[in-house]
Amino acid sequence: MSTTLPLGVLRSIFHPTDFTAGSEVAFAHALKLALVAGATLHVMHASTSKVRDWRQFPGVRSMLARWGLLAADSPRHAVADLGIEVRKVIAHERDPVTACLRFLDGHHADLIVLAVHQRDRRMRWLQAAVAEPLARRAGQATLFIPYGIEGFVSRRDGSLSLRKVLAPVIARPAAHGALDTTARLVRVLAPDAGTVRVLHVGTAAHAPALALQRDGGWTWTPVNAQGDAVATILDHARTLPADLVVMTTAGPDGFLDGLRGTTSEQVLRDAPCPVLIVPAAAHA
Repeated sequence: MSTTLPLGVLRSIFHPTDFTAGSEVAFAHALKLALVAGATLHVMHASTSKVRDWRQFPGVRSMLARWGLLAADSPRHAVADLGIEVRKVIAHERDPVTACLRFLDGHHADLIVLAVHQRDRRMRWLQAAVAEPLARRAGQATLFIPYGIEGFVSRRDGSLSLRKVLAPVIARPAAHGALDTTARLVRVLAPDAGTVRVLHVGTAAHAPALALQRDGGWTWTPVNAQGDAVATILDHARTLPADLVVMTTAGPDGFLDGLRGTTSEQVLRDAPCPVLIVPAAAHA
């Protein structure tokens, strides 16, 4: 069964936070997506401390006030009046991955939004490798926001700058997962105009047959390129330049192998923009 990111029916978003500026960027993306979809947003922090300091969590009302959606002195119920619900959770766990997975076992999430470190070619959260194993084991669609990159949602005013999307495709996993998700994203988040570059790396004879979308002012352009998959994808992401890369993987067991070998992992480590990973199928 195909698994796409159904923004029109997106009901729950999960955002683990480490209270850093990078996580604030990811939080802004999670909050904006929740607003657009009318979804519930769970914001979770894992800590070994028994002290619950809710003041460290990102300020929902302050960010919404900054975006001009709430008055600065709005009460808590004003957030629900916008059609969303934000729940903050502290998990007392030594291992952040375990904490997140335990939470997800009891709380369905349609999308995970994560901030990821890329320094020294490592991806870290709370000083431990978290982003890759969490996304791999959870199996949900995951939006990665690299630290140091502001992404396509402005923290300052909540405006969107999603205008150029790169969608790398191969025959397996099926390409339509990334393309369907991309179509939903641009239709809901940026309906006016933009460019989707559908990139196949390899010989033209092995390129998947694609039925490209037609969405208003958006232009869908198929491109076939030769060369190393990682280098080619990253080169196109930089030269487009892409506001988002959407990639399909084979599923939870193949999260880092969806484009053969460690291509997904390497693209994530060096991506110049947010990357959305979409499992292609739910395996029985």
